[in-house]
Amino acid sequence: MSETTISVPAGNGSTTAPTVSKISEAVIRIAGNSQDGIQAIGGFLARLAGRSEQEVMTFMTIPSTISGGPSIFQVRIGSGEVLSAGDEADVLLAFYQHSYEGHVSSVKKGGIILYDSDHVEVNPEWQQTWRHVGVPISSLTVESIGGTARDKGKNLFALGLVAKMFDLNVEKLTKLIAERFTGKDDSIVKNALLAFNAAYSYSLEGILETFRFVEGQKRVGHQVVMNGNEALGYGLIAAGVRFGAGYPITPWSDIMELLRRELPKYGGSFIQCEDEIAAVSMALGAGYAGQVAVTGSSGPGVSLKTEAIGWGVMAEVPLVVVDVQRGGPSTGMPTNVEQSDLNIACFGGHGDSPRVVLAPADVEDCFYTAIEAVNIARFYSVPVILLTDQAIATRIEAFEEPDLEKVCQDISPDLTPVLDHKPYDLSSPDGVTRHVAPGTRIQSGKYPIVTGLEHDELGHPTGSPKLHTQMTGKRRGKLQALAAKLPLPKVFGPPEGNVLLVGWGSTQGPVREAVERARAAGDSVSSLHLKYINPLPNGLETIFSGFNHVLVVEINDEGLYGFGQLASLLRARFADPKIRAINKCDGLTFKVREILEGVRVKLGATAA
Repeated sequence: MSETTISVPAGNGSTTAPTVSKISEAVIRIAGNSQDGIQAIGGFLARLAGRSEQEVMTFMTIPSTISGGPSIFQVRIGSGEVLSAGDEADVLLAFYQHSYEGHVSSVKKGGIILYDSDHVEVNPEWQQTWRHVGVPISSLTVESIGGTARDKGKNLFALGLVAKMFDLNVEKLTKLIAERFTGKDDSIVKNALLAFNAAYSYSLEGILETFRFVEGQKRVGHQVVMNGNEALGYGLIAAGVRFGAGYPITPWSDIMELLRRELPKYGGSFIQCEDEIAAVSMALGAGYAGQVAVTGSSGPGVSLKTEAIGWGVMAEVPLVVVDVQRGGPSTGMPTNVEQSDLNIACFGGHGDSPRVVLAPADVEDCFYTAIEAVNIARFYSVPVILLTDQAIATRIEAFEEPDLEKVCQDISPDLTPVLDHKPYDLSSPDGVTRHVAPGTRIQSGKYPIVTGLEHDELGHPTGSPKLHTQMTGKRRGKLQALAAKLPLPKVFGPPEGNVLLVGWGSTQGPVREAVERARAAGDSVSSLHLKYINPLPNGLETIFSGFNHVLVVEINDEGLYGFGQLASLLRARFADPKIRAINKCDGLTFKVREILEGVRVKLGATAA
């Protein structure tokens, strides 16, 4: 964590001035219970980093039970590029005995454990490995703001201690605290600031060293700080979506609540329906009416939506379906990450029902991929499933503020009269169906219909074997046309070598950091990240041919035959036995060391 060390006045009345270490990054893990507001602490730190021209990435776990329970929030702040939330913590802030005992092993040797001495009893043996700093956080919070508010103030007191330890910008932090409680009673803001300031002025006895981040790289534009669900929701709005329908489920619900709050500001609306089937059907109805609408859920809800998605494929109606993946099957682990919905996204449903599947790689990518999903759905008249996951959904990152004047678009229906119209025209060179919105005058007087039955070029139901074959080929062909236009992803690292790590979704950061570590150690490793899952872009086989081993890193089970879901798809597509998998399904994101160990095991198995 440290780079250089300088001595500065302590400023706390101590006769011994602590040293201040200049650092380029730090990983801080906060462990307590979900009721303690530890996510708020991490959120404040992440947003401060974003306003200070620093890189930031977070990771959190929360209990799935209503009664709450143990929870963590990890934030990695860096003055340079930050690709993952970090394998090991530099500092552990522990509120309880279980927080201390359960997470001490996540702290690097020589790291700092800042603990609430009212609730934590230190293990003397561990004091030889980690530096311990005890503060009676609970009792000092009561002393600073009163007993009735202690449960609401302990997290702000702890934030003040972290701010002191890392010499954070107090002015910006207090402004963030005030913004967080805007609209609340004045006493809430007052108590929050009292707790924070009391902790910041507290003398951290025994601390011989505090830390100060070196200045981050100056940026031309402004940074925005948000989590993946927020970025995706705002991306949909920027894309011109003005209608959505859904049903609550973790971790999709935050997107739904954002759209319910924001869409009316732009003349739109979001409807909470009685169930998932009603939600997707209502969104398809809006698509038929000339809008590109959105619905969303997580794995269990997407299962319920599959029949209606098939209707959207058959009728060729644009639709965006957001699937924020979580641990499954069934209720599974609703607050943990998994990438196990890829199969249902690509193939879920009856009959041959091709659809587009996209997977954003990080928070910033959620914003732009949402726009791309809308545009693909609109141009190709097809359901597009946007596969994100719990890790991206809850992760906070800072990224350059989008140029909204360039990216925002109006996709309102065009009701200009047309001479004639056959939406399912088999002579169309690209095979793409383009509906006119209901209410558009067709001067020939021949108005088409839309149905889930197989149909002719005007949409009239048919049982013709010839037409069913032609229409099935048409629905397939337009996705093949899309594949021909998709850009090939760029290889991270040299374009040829020994090992190519392939990832998708939230694995991008840890995979790239693993590549950097491996190459620094002299190993020949590169990586490739796939956004376009179905259809795959043409030409991937050319990239794969430049490597001896292609290892797909994904958070799902290896399956019956030893391969994860994307690896199985790639093996089926390219019939290449060197495509293998590095899998895990523990509900947590990949650590860099886990990826490197997976590579070692796979290469060792090959050598044997």
